[in-house]
Amino acid sequence: MKWSFKLVRVAGIDVYIHATLIILLIWLGLSYWAVEGTLGAALNGVSFILTLFTCVVLHEFGHALTAKRYGIRTQHITLFPIGGLAAMERMPDVPKHEIAVALAGPAVNLIIAILLWFWLTVTNTMISADELTLTGGPFAQRLMLFNIILVVFNLIPAFPMDGGRVLRAVLALPMNHNRATQLAAKVGQGFVLWLGLMGLMFNPFLMFIALFVWIGAASEAAAEEMKSTLLGISAGQAMLTDFNVLSSHDRLDRAIQLTLAGSQKDFPVLDGEAIVGVLTQNDLLRGLHEHGAQASVGSWMQTGLQYADKDEPLDEVLERLQSDKCRLFAVIEAGHLAGIVNMDNVIELISIQKALH
Repeated sequence: MKWSFKLVRVAGIDVYIHATLIILLIWLGLSYWAVEGTLGAALNGVSFILTLFTCVVLHEFGHALTAKRYGIRTQHITLFPIGGLAAMERMPDVPKHEIAVALAGPAVNLIIAILLWFWLTVTNTMISADELTLTGGPFAQRLMLFNIILVVFNLIPAFPMDGGRVLRAVLALPMNHNRATQLAAKVGQGFVLWLGLMGLMFNPFLMFIALFVWIGAASEAAAEEMKSTLLGISAGQAMLTDFNVLSSHDRLDRAIQLTLAGSQKDFPVLDGEAIVGVLTQNDLLRGLHEHGAQASVGSWMQTGLQYADKDEPLDEVLERLQSDKCRLFAVIEAGHLAGIVNMDNVIELISIQKALH
């Protein structure tokens, strides 16, 4: 994760903090110190923000662990100044499953708010709303308030926020998934225009949130349209059948010759008929830089080559291509290498399909 630092690994999921959030925490700490004039005030302010972001992490784990029930893996969770992002491989295709995953995050914040309310009631430490401010009042009561705000904000039906995903899932019940996504994205972008206007009039930070939601809505809509375009197409229909292979005993200068002679950038590596790896363009350049053109292909190839069956749906192959570090998949038919699929020829196929339809 670029500009992100790993904090912890919980339940098999890495949690990262983005550099911009670290900068924000430092700035807030200095601001508290400047206003209050004491180190204790600065530490108290920063500790509240850290506790709040702990609630955000729990929110994202709500999504991730619910998605795991439906066989969907979460690669990592990243904390940004405006919230958290659980990088799931995909959202569920079944609308009711998507609703469950989307609502799981706000449900966590609601439970936290209820527990804090119970604690404040038992200890008789709750103060009136008039006395409560963003920086003043009981720690637990302010945290309860922010968790309620997180619930309400995330349930706004603006795609791709949680409420927007619920909207998309509900729309997908009577119509196809792609159409539901496009409609939910338009609703989300409509909300963004209103939020941006509020930001211009009241708080510039709202404009930042609006930009994030707009980009997310557009990105999600484009990804769904791509998936819809590939529906019904198999890996065998998209694979390249005219391609070059290397032997693990070849030298890197052989890969240079093949690269310059055509447009292929990544090469399957075979020993006889057995597929033993792949030499990507990055592997080739790294090998040339460190050991020159006479280094062996076997020393620089990746051994974790991914496989796809010829009849596997191409949209599933695309998901694996996007989540895997290897840019090339070997397409297998009857146990033998029949072709290769990479991101470039998938994108070309998408362009052709769009032109046809």
